[in-house]
Amino acid sequence: MGQAETIGIVGGGQLGRMLTEAAIKLGFKVIVVNPSPNSPAAQVGAKEIIGDLYDKKALESLAQNADFITVEIEHLDTSVLEELAGAGKKINPSPKTIRLIQDKLAQKKMLREAGLPVADFVEITDEASAKKALSDFGGRLLIKTRHGAYDGRGNEVVSNPEELKRALKTFDGQQLYGENFVPFKKELAVLVARNTDGQTTTYPVVETIQHRNICTTVLAPADISRAAAEKAKQVAVDAVNRLEGAGVFGIEMFLTEDGRVLINEIAPRVHNSGHYTIEACRTSQFEQHIRAISGLPLGPTDMIVPAAVMINILGERDGETKPEGIDKAAKDPHTKIHLYGKSPTKIDRKMGHITATGQTVEEARERAHKAREAISI
Repeated sequence: MGQAETIGIVGGGQLGRMLTEAAIKLGFKVIVVNPSPNSPAAQVGAKEIIGDLYDKKALESLAQNADFITVEIEHLDTSVLEELAGAGKKINPSPKTIRLIQDKLAQKKMLREAGLPVADFVEITDEASAKKALSDFGGRLLIKTRHGAYDGRGNEVVSNPEELKRALKTFDGQQLYGENFVPFKKELAVLVARNTDGQTTTYPVVETIQHRNICTTVLAPADISRAAAEKAKQVAVDAVNRLEGAGVFGIEMFLTEDGRVLINEIAPRVHNSGHYTIEACRTSQFEQHIRAISGLPLGPTDMIVPAAVMINILGERDGETKPEGIDKAAKDPHTKIHLYGKSPTKIDRKMGHITATGQTVEEARERAHKAREAISI
């Protein structure tokens, strides 16, 4: 038997952890680049290269030690990855795709040019252009930073000139763009997987619920019409077809009151909206991503339970991580607790998640909430 091949992951956080668990089950070794030691990925068996995700030497070291390279976060040095890909390293998704997605304005322009449905948007270069956008978009504007935003950071809804001024001050010095605020009925997400042979598949459409712009709950499947679900899947596949490279992509969307599906954002990686797939689907998004980037055939994506609900365990304080109530939360056989091994706890930091399954979404949601109420961390 030949030597096990190695998956290299840029980033060793919770997504890296769950990718590592899936890769090891498939017989791969895993190595990650992470800024600090004892990363969530290292705790489940990944080797570590300690370095910033913009550290050229760390990324080159990863490339020397891995057969296949992927990412668990898009905030990294794409120019180094492009150099490595040019030298023949197998990097997926394509560094070109990651570079495009790093700039949310460029991402939106690409989608609009491809004829894909997005909310109206405009670049903001100064206060005058921001005021014009606020007026053009009917007095309600979503201001977003073009680079580096995640988990609710980098977004601000403004409804008058005073709020606008405050938001511009908050984002001082950052490149911005403005989006027409979309009054939506639901927020949806679809995972699309594509392997190195070009084979693609989609997961069920899910509904995501956000608080303070952070995803807190995922309902699978989404309670929408079959026509809306088919439309969402088609839009998601069309978007991924505009991108290069293999892997799992998370496409976040809005479903409007009049039945339109608009793309909000694309993630070039496994996604928070797909954590439920570990318990609820034939192939988890994490196993699928490893299959996709390593040239294996894609696995089936159908759900093996009627319904599932995922709730994020967000930090409620700043300080030492002290998980409590896990024993109580884990009593229900239909509920699974995932803790990420992060320290310290910070307010709104993703410390873990809960997935509950059931005969209906309501039943699964009740189980998930009951487990969440039992846990403090």
